[in-house]
Amino acid sequence: MLRVPESFVSLLTDFGLADPSVAACKGVILRINPNVRLIDISHGIARHCVAHGAAILWAALPYLPTGVHLAVVDPGVGTGRRAIALRTGRGDHLVGPDNGLLLPAAERLGGIMAAHLLENPAYRLGDVSRTFHARDVFAPAAAYLAGGVALDAFGPALEPASLVRLQAAAPDRAPGYLDASVAFVDTWGNVQFMAEQADLEAAIGPLSSGDELSVEGADGSALGGRNAIELRWRLTYGESERGEPLICVDSYGRLALAVNLESAAEKYGLESDRRLRIRRS
Repeated sequence: MLRVPESFVSLLTDFGLADPSVAACKGVILRINPNVRLIDISHGIARHCVAHGAAILWAALPYLPTGVHLAVVDPGVGTGRRAIALRTGRGDHLVGPDNGLLLPAAERLGGIMAAHLLENPAYRLGDVSRTFHARDVFAPAAAYLAGGVALDAFGPALEPASLVRLQAAAPDRAPGYLDASVAFVDTWGNVQFMAEQADLEAAIGPLSSGDELSVEGADGSALGGRNAIELRWRLTYGESERGEPLICVDSYGRLALAVNLESAAEKYGLESDRRLRIRRS
């Protein structure tokens, strides 16, 4: 057990809260480092959806204290995928699987300064399960990192260029339209895009509140039985009437498709990874 000053670990998983998985991870961390402060980012990531977890990490981590961030959305657990920890330019450590989950957030925190495999048995539980590396590999690593153990003690260094990157498509700007993928759907049913206002304006020109826009499936597929959604650019949700669709910039800087006081995801049948096209009406 470490005897160290108070430190900080955040957690993100797709485990949900119906079984003991999250509690087991927290318990391992606290047994190793009883002075650590824990904060939950989310345990409601869509099951096995690495892109969803990466989008939430990207949004949340700039607002959290510099510390250790444990993230596990790990459909490849027990296979040849690597267990890693990263150090960022801001000074954070990110711990999790090498499947693209950590990289967008790490790059937003000043880039990857160092990356190491988690191979040293001294910083794992004694009996590592093939199916629960979050508890047996990642949680101990997070606890020891928060306690001051040096990153290079955990295993060999990796070239950042060798790390797995998500294959999610970047925004595609073309004269007159922007194609962008849905990053995630938030609690209120707002549809968050993997694109920013600058991407949209580069494609269709400067925007003012009230400008008329149209959203359609980039592949031509229907949206909730509609060929296209006719809506307006707004600065905030309340500029629209109840039930009126809109596009705005969300609180984390991304474009968002919303329906004021209703769920855009339910109304238009949208979910993560759907690719949409935005143009002027």
